[in-house]
Amino acid sequence: MVDDAGRDGTSDETDSESRDAVPPSSYALVVLGAVSYLLLMANWFALAAFLEPIARQLGLSDTQAGALVGAVPLTYVPLSLLSGLALDRIGARRGIALAVGIFGVAQLLRSATTGFVGMLATTVLFAVGATGITFGLPKLVASVFPSRLLGTMSTVYILGSYAGTATAYSVGRAILGPELGGWRPTFRVLAAAALAFLVVWLPVAAWHARRHGTPYGGDAGSDFALGSLRADVAQVFSHRVMGLLVVVGTVYLLLGHSLQGWLPTLAGARGATPARAATVATLFVVGQAAGTVVVPPLSDRMGRRREAVVACGVAALLGVAGLAVGGGVLAASVAAMVVGTGVGGVSPLVRAIPTEIDEIGPALTATAVSLVFAVGELGGFFGPFLVGGLRDLTGSFVPGLAVLAVGALAMIAAGMRLPEV
Repeated sequence: MVDDAGRDGTSDETDSESRDAVPPSSYALVVLGAVSYLLLMANWFALAAFLEPIARQLGLSDTQAGALVGAVPLTYVPLSLLSGLALDRIGARRGIALAVGIFGVAQLLRSATTGFVGMLATTVLFAVGATGITFGLPKLVASVFPSRLLGTMSTVYILGSYAGTATAYSVGRAILGPELGGWRPTFRVLAAAALAFLVVWLPVAAWHARRHGTPYGGDAGSDFALGSLRADVAQVFSHRVMGLLVVVGTVYLLLGHSLQGWLPTLAGARGATPARAATVATLFVVGQAAGTVVVPPLSDRMGRRREAVVACGVAALLGVAGLAVGGGVLAASVAAMVVGTGVGGVSPLVRAIPTEIDEIGPALTATAVSLVFAVGELGGFFGPFLVGGLRDLTGSFVPGLAVLAVGALAMIAAGMRLPEV
C-alpha cells in the first residue's frame, strides 16, 4: 500500500499515480462529512443565537448563561483525548455516525429542558457528540486520501463548519425562530435534521467501507486494553512535532474564540453602530473562510507546511496589531479580515499535519488531533476571559490584544521549528 504519491520507492511515476488515484465516492463521502459538520455547528450555535430568549424563559442569570455558552469548548478539555482514542479504534465512519446520533439526541433533549441544570447536562452531552465530528473528520480524510490532498480536503469540511455557524443565526434565529414560534421548536427541527442525516450517512458510509476500505490506513487493529491506550498516548505525547502543533492549535483557538466574542464590542468602542459592529465581526468570518480556501490547497500544491503555518501566524500578528493601533471602524474591518485569514488558514493545517508524521499517520490521527484540542481549548476558554478581564482593569482592549499578539508570535516561532513532514 502506498502512503502517498512518491513514497513507494519505485521509479514508475505512472504506476505510482494510478495507485494513488482517489475514487469519486471518497470525495462524496467527505462532502457528506462537511454536511455533518454543518449540522453540528448549526445545532451548537443555536444556543448562542437564542441565548436571550432562553435565559429569559428559564430564568438564567448572566453567569449561568455564560456557563452554558462556554460549556461545549470547556468539555473538550477533559474529553478530547478519550474521544480521539475511541475514534482511532472504531473508525471514522462509525464514529461520525455515533457522534451525529449523540448530538442530535442531545439537541432534542435541550429543546425540552426547563432549568439551568437540565440545559447544562444536555449541553455537556452535546459536547460528547461534538468531539466525534471534530476528530472523526480529520481521521476520515486521512484514511481515504493521500497526503498530497490532505490540506485541500480538510478545507472542505472546515467550510462546512463555517456554513453551520452562519446557519444558526441566519436560518435558525432569523427564519425558523419566528416561523416556528421560538427556540424550542427550532431546536427540535435542527435536531431532526441531524438525525435524518443518518439515513443518508449510514448506507453511504457502509457501502464505501465495503468497496474501498481505508486505502491509506486509519482503522487501527488496537483494542481498548489499558496497555494499548497507554502506548498510543505515549507515542503521540512524546513526539516533538506534536508539541509544536499543540502550541499552534492553542493560539488558533485563543485567537478564534477571543475575536469572535469581542470584535463587535471592540468595534462599538471605536464608534461603530451596532450594524457596523456586526459587519466587522462578519468580516472576521469572511477572512477565515478565505484563509481556509486559499492556504491549505496552496500548501498541498507547494508541499510546504512549515511556511504555511508561519505565514498564517504573520497574518494573525499583523491583524491583531491593526486592531490595537487602528483608530476607526475601517481599520478594524481590514484588520479583522487579515487576522481572520491567518486563523482560517491554519485551521485545516493543525488537523492535517499529524497524519503526515511517520510515527502517527492515519492510524493515530484522531488521538493526535484530540491532543491539540484538549490543550488548545484552554486557550479558547481563557482567551476571551483575559481580553474581558484586562479591559475591566484598564478600560482598554489594547492589553488584551497584546496577549493575542504574543500568542501570534508563539505561532510563528512554533511554525518556524516545524520540520517539513
